[in-house]
Amino acid sequence: MLDSLRNVAQTWVVKVLMGLLVVSFAGWGVSNTILGAISGGAAIRAGHSEVSPVDYRLAYDRQLAALSQQFGQRLTREQADAIGIAHQVQSQLVAGVVLDEQARTMSLGLSKDRLAQLAAEDPAFQGPDGRFNPAQFDAVLRNAHMTPQSYLDNRAQVARRQQIVEAVADGMKVPDTLLKAVALYKGESRTIDYVALPKDFIKDVPNPSDADLKTYFEANKEAYGAPQYRKVSYVKLEPKDIANPATVTPEEVKAEYDKNIARYTTPETRTVEQLTFANEDAAKAAHDKIVAGTSFDDIVKSEGKNLDDVRLGTFPKAALPDQSIADTIFGLQANGVSDAVKGSFGHVIIRVTAVTPEVVKPLTEVENDIRETIALSQAATAIADVHDAYENARADGATMEEAAAKQNLKMVTVDTVDQAGRGPDEKSIPNLPFDENQLAMVFQADVGFDNEPFNLGTNSYLWYDVVSVTPARERPLDEVKQRVIDNWKKAEIEKQINAKAEELRKRVADGTTLDAIASEFKFTKDTKRGITRESKDVDLGEGGVASVFDGPEGVVGVTESASDGSKLIFKVTESIEPANVGPEAVTTVEKNAFGNRLADDLLDQMVAQLQTVYPVTINQTIIDRAMAR
Repeated sequence: MLDSLRNVAQTWVVKVLMGLLVVSFAGWGVSNTILGAISGGAAIRAGHSEVSPVDYRLAYDRQLAALSQQFGQRLTREQADAIGIAHQVQSQLVAGVVLDEQARTMSLGLSKDRLAQLAAEDPAFQGPDGRFNPAQFDAVLRNAHMTPQSYLDNRAQVARRQQIVEAVADGMKVPDTLLKAVALYKGESRTIDYVALPKDFIKDVPNPSDADLKTYFEANKEAYGAPQYRKVSYVKLEPKDIANPATVTPEEVKAEYDKNIARYTTPETRTVEQLTFANEDAAKAAHDKIVAGTSFDDIVKSEGKNLDDVRLGTFPKAALPDQSIADTIFGLQANGVSDAVKGSFGHVIIRVTAVTPEVVKPLTEVENDIRETIALSQAATAIADVHDAYENARADGATMEEAAAKQNLKMVTVDTVDQAGRGPDEKSIPNLPFDENQLAMVFQADVGFDNEPFNLGTNSYLWYDVVSVTPARERPLDEVKQRVIDNWKKAEIEKQINAKAEELRKRVADGTTLDAIASEFKFTKDTKRGITRESKDVDLGEGGVASVFDGPEGVVGVTESASDGSKLIFKVTESIEPANVGPEAVTTVEKNAFGNRLADDLLDQMVAQLQTVYPVTINQTIIDRAMAR
C-alpha cells in the first residue's frame, strides 16, 4: 500500500513532467474531443473530493503504458484487465481521493511561493545551466496538453497528499524487539537424522486392469491427443546453397594462398631458458666459466636456482616477452648458449634447448579449403540477385519448386511436422531450418498463401509454403495404449513410493526409531547438522529445508531429495537458537524492508479508516463511458 499511496501522491502529471512516463493523448487514443466528451460527473467521489472521468482514464492509460513497457509490447485493454489493471487503478484512485478529502478537511495547502519554488526546482523545467527556464516550462506543459494553472493545481494536490503520507509513514523505525526476533528466526539451526527411500524401491507393478487403464486415460486424455500437423515446403537461400567451388580458377586460388600465406604458416619457435644476473660483471664472469667448460646447469645451481626457475617457455619470435633480445635468441641453435647480453629486465645469459622450424602448408594441402572459401565469398555477393530473381519468378506465377529450380535452389518438403518441430513419432525432425518463433509463424500461415521469407542472419533467406493442414484430434486408447500403460505404471510406482514414505514417516512419528527403520529395510541412517532457514543444501533443496522448519523440535517429515529424487524421511533431533543475537544481526536492507512493511500496514489501516469517515462512491457508468471512449 505504501508504494500505491506514493503513486497516487505523485499523479500522472508529475510522471509526465519528470520524463519517467510520457502519456500522449493522441498516441493512446485520447483526443481533446474525447476528453471533452468524457468530462462531467465524477468517476469516484469521497465527500467533496472527486476523481473526474478524464483523470480516471489518464490514470488507467498510465498504468497500461507502464505494463506495456514491462512486457515489451502494447497490451490491449482486455489483456490488461485480465491481469488486474482495472482493480489496481481503482484502488489507487480510491486511496488518493480519501487522502484529498482528508487534506481538505485539515485545510492543508501550499503557499504560492512554495508552489513556485517546487516548479523552479523541477528538473523538467530547467535549462542547460540547471536554472528554471520559462520557455522550457511553456514547452513541456504544451506537449503535455496542460495549462500552467492545471500544473500548479496538480502540484498542490501532490504536495497535500505527501504531507499526510509522510506524516504517517516516513521515519518508521522497526522496534528492536522485532529485529531480535527476526535475528533469532534467521539464526536458528537444526539437526536432523534421516533415511533415504530410493526411487527404485518399487521397481515394477503389474499392468493395470482394463477398467483402471480406461479411467486413467479419460482423466489424462489431453496428454495423448495428436497435435495439429502441417505439410510444409521450403526453399533456403544461404551462400553455401549457391556456392560453386568448381567455378573458382586455379589463379584465384593461388592469389588467395599468397595473400594469406601467414594463415597457412606455423612460425619457427624456440624453447628458452634465461638466467638473470645482478649486474654486467656477474653475467660476464658466468659466461667466462661456461666458455671454460662449466655447464649452464652448474651455473644455474651456483646462482641458487633450479631449471624451473629459469625456464621461460616456447615462443615464436614475435611473442617473446623481451623483444630486445629476440634476434639473439633466434640466432642460437638448439642447446646453444648466448653471450652475456643486456635485456629489458637486466643482464642475462640465454640457452635455447629446442628449435622447431617454420612449417608452411603447401598449396596442394589447402587448395580445396581455399576454393570453398572463395566460392562462399562470391556467393555472398550474389545473394541479393538470386533473392530478387526468385521473388520475381514467384510474382510471375511460378510455383515454389519452379522458382527454386530456375535459381539452382532446392525445394524441400516436410510431410508432417508439429509446432514443436517433431514428426508423428514425436521425435525432433533432423535438419529442420525453422527455429521456435519461425515455426509459430508457420502454424499461423494459411494454406496456399505466398508468405514473406524469414531472414536467416543478414544475408540469408528462408521461403516457406504451407501445403496442407492435419487438424489436431483426440487419439483413441487403442492407438496410444502402450504409452498409457507405461505412464500409468510410472504414476502407480510414484503413488506407492509416496504411500510407503508416508507409512514410514508415521511409524517414526509414533515412536519407531530411524535406526530400526534403517535396519529393517537395509537403509543407511545419516545426519545433517547446522541447517538454517537460509541453507542451500544439495540434498534437501529449498523445499526440504522449509519442511525441516515446518514444526517444533522432534517433528518428523518427508521431502524429496533435490539430488536424486529419493524420499527422505527425517526427524528434527535438535534445535539451537543463536547466542547473544541482537538487532545488529539484521542487515540494513532487511531493516528497511521491515520498516516499509510496517509503514504499509499503517497506511493500509489509515486508508481503510478514512473510507469509513468519508464513504467512497464509484460511478461505474461514468467509468465505463470514459473507458469506452
